[in-house]
Amino acid sequence: MEKIKLKKKRMLKRRLRIKKKIFSNKERLRLCISKSNSNFYAQIIDDQKGHTVIAMSTLSKEFPKDKKGGNIATAKELGKLFGAKAVGNGIKSVVFDRNGYLYHGKIKAFADAAREAGLEF
Repeated sequence: MEKIKLKKKRMLKRRLRIKKKIFSNKERLRLCISKSNSNFYAQIIDDQKGHTVIAMSTLSKEFPKDKKGGNIATAKELGKLFGAKAVGNGIKSVVFDRNGYLYHGKIKAFADAAREAGLEF
């Protein structure tokens, strides 16, 4: 039980450290990701206006139904679709907010696929 509390505490410290650096950047929009064991979520947020510009997840209608699950291949597919959607809406450059998650596995696969689709961060 004590191990879980320490893990959440470390993640919260990472999240706050990341958000402090990212929120100060006013020129670009913020690409924020979140994940669970079974799904992956991504959204582009305009912090100046305080609203979400683009949002997509593995549960959204644009995502293929045969590629469900919370694995690396799903994150990569979502990154491709999300990057293409963002570039289609005229968003080229964003700040990547990994939301306290370590940069490996699903997070890295999503980021690499979004970069291949044309997003810069």
